[in-house]
Amino acid sequence: MAHLLTLKKNTSEKGSMVVIEKCIPFEIKRVFYMYDVVGSRGNHSHKVTAQALTCVRGSCKITVGKTSLQTFDLSSNDLCLIVEPLEWHQMHDFSTDAILMCLSSHEYDPNDFIKG
Repeated sequence: MAHLLTLKKNTSEKGSMVVIEKCIPFEIKRVFYMYDVVGSRGNHSHKVTAQALTCVRGSCKITVGKTSLQTFDLSSNDLCLIVEPLEWHQMHDFSTDAILMCLSSHEYDPNDFIKG
């Protein structure tokens, strides 16, 4: 089931750093990010791929589910949403400066998508 993680954030007079290690519940095989998003992205699920999504800049919302919907607000760069395989998800309401990073458990495979 989709759930939020709070990532470790270190802040000092020199700046801030968010650390992603030993907290993602799968081996990371692919990393990508999206920006300048107009409208929504996603609108699908994956057969085997799990994803960890974090808005490294700006904010967006991610709705998970088809009949019983749950919306997560990624408005802080230390929040990370884990989306399990077979969970339909839609990313939306991107701020104009949003950069959404995705860590995936599998490499890209067009046959892994379940659309609609």
